[in-house]
Amino acid sequence: MIAINDLTYEIGSRALYDEANWHIKPGEKIGLIGANGTGKTTLLKLIVGDLKATSGTISKSKELTIGYLNQDLLSYASDKSILHVAMEAFERQNQLHDEIEDLLKKLESDYSEDILHKLSDKQSEFEALDGYNIEYKAHEILAGLGFSDADTERKLSTFSGGWRMRVMLAKILLQAPDILLLDEPTNHLDLPSIQWLEDYLKAFEGAVVIVSHDRWFLDKVINKTVESRKGKLNVYPGNYSFYVEEKEMRGEIQRNEFKNQQQKIKQEERLIERFRAKASKAKMAQSRIKALDNLERVEDVDDDNPSVNFSFRFSKQSGRHVINIEHLTKKYPTIDIVEDAHAIIEKGDKIALIGANGRGKSTVLRIIAGADNDFEGKSETGYNVTQTFFAQHQLEALHLESEILQELQAFAPKHNETELRSILGSFLFTGDDVFKKIKVLSGGEKSRVALAKALTADANFLILDEPTNHLDIQSVNILIQALQQYEGTVIAVSHDRYFLDNIANKIWFIEDHQIKVYPGTYAEYEIWQAKRKLEAKSAPAAPQPKKEVKKETVTVKQPTEDKSKQLKKLNQDLTGMEQKIAELEKTVKQLEAELSDEKIYKQQNRLQEVNKNLKQKQQELKQQQEKWEVLADQILEMEEN
Repeated sequence: MIAINDLTYEIGSRALYDEANWHIKPGEKIGLIGANGTGKTTLLKLIVGDLKATSGTISKSKELTIGYLNQDLLSYASDKSILHVAMEAFERQNQLHDEIEDLLKKLESDYSEDILHKLSDKQSEFEALDGYNIEYKAHEILAGLGFSDADTERKLSTFSGGWRMRVMLAKILLQAPDILLLDEPTNHLDLPSIQWLEDYLKAFEGAVVIVSHDRWFLDKVINKTVESRKGKLNVYPGNYSFYVEEKEMRGEIQRNEFKNQQQKIKQEERLIERFRAKASKAKMAQSRIKALDNLERVEDVDDDNPSVNFSFRFSKQSGRHVINIEHLTKKYPTIDIVEDAHAIIEKGDKIALIGANGRGKSTVLRIIAGADNDFEGKSETGYNVTQTFFAQHQLEALHLESEILQELQAFAPKHNETELRSILGSFLFTGDDVFKKIKVLSGGEKSRVALAKALTADANFLILDEPTNHLDIQSVNILIQALQQYEGTVIAVSHDRYFLDNIANKIWFIEDHQIKVYPGTYAEYEIWQAKRKLEAKSAPAAPQPKKEVKKETVTVKQPTEDKSKQLKKLNQDLTGMEQKIAELEKTVKQLEAELSDEKIYKQQNRLQEVNKNLKQKQQELKQQQEKWEVLADQILEMEEN
């Protein structure tokens, strides 16, 4: 499909790629990853021909069609409706539609055979290209990406950059190319739209290459990971989580090889020094020196996952209740956010506030932070609460003439320079970068400085609105580590589900204009929410008490024996499920191990068979785990009652 051979691309004297190789095969779902500055976006531009390689080749199969989503599309503007822009994907169908319309007009005055034959041919081709369904397809994909029917008639120019990017993504998906090259496709999507895109890409028959810092998204979609590192492209036959484990294993092997080689080198050097002093052994010493010079050296492993080496400090502890919300009502002219809502944030809570865009997540954060006072009801801050609020508009509060390090020193004088440099290093400001003036930074760099400031505040309550924007995976991991060891209270809005799953112990979501709470992690919330949707579909038409829904949707038959016998039977079923889960987990590990062996890539039929089996077993495992959850909940409920 696409073959990259000995690719070299230089920027000045620096080789971004140095004789790199990579083959993209039909149907592959690939995550292209690497630290910022390693050339991921550049590689996509080289593939589509926007940039030219210094040397090497990029070969593509004939008639290959490529759909390329890149951040440059943010600047695209049009006064046409977004439906019209999306439907520009159907170039031939649109051309045929216009030609058919012209022929129909001609037919009003010209009934010649020639016109009738042309019209018949055009209509046949239009029907063969499914032209009568293109508007339906466009509506379907735009709806999946978060647009209402009313939105589709609005001009593209009336939408913000992020929403315009969604339209361009819709247009590319409608083109149904042989391969999709997607550069940060989730940047401007909310959680429902990201989940819709995941399902779409998993079902997409063509190949997909994704550059993304959203590791949860990568895990859901890709089956191969390619790491751009030190000018090379390293292939890992699995999703992002597989890559992390496999890289650690490869690193451990390399680390041991390095240590062993260093030990041998030292031994040789000692022997050479001993032989060099004796004339009779001089020839032997020279031979060993030559062999040592020609030795292919094993490099030590760089630490790509630095740990947090700074700690939060706040001078006073808050009271038990950090925020108390009572009878909160907030409305805009066109939308109601919350109505008579109640919620409490307690000391030590780490809350993820989630939901679709436009549901009021950022509005609720601003109310909690005291930045929005135009509401009815009460949002009361508790005793001894000191807060810091991070949001994208905080960038305006940065002092443009200050250097980055000066900005943090002025804001957090209790931290010494070493600690501040460590924090800045976590957010990609290393060496002399800390002496750059704020005014020369890009929007993303300013965002990272503002986040670093928030982490140095003397605050026992952090309010974070999309803190992971503009961060690469390493920096997100640093932020996660920092928040995990933070002893204060946190509420955060983010579309990065891996981040949310690793920092939150409670989930807030806005539903029916109320703030509702799920007491668990994001992964647990997703499972619970999936069950709710399933229950809603299977529930009878007559209204049912909410507490009874869960009981009615459990698929396990209720025996007629007494409670003790019933519990015994359910526990036996649970044990059987656990055995099946253990067997499936073992099978999945065996299949993953087989995929990690490079020899399998020489056996195409076996590779396809193993991939197919792995997906099937992973799906079976997921289903069994969900059934186990339902059964375990039922047993727990019976034991408590």
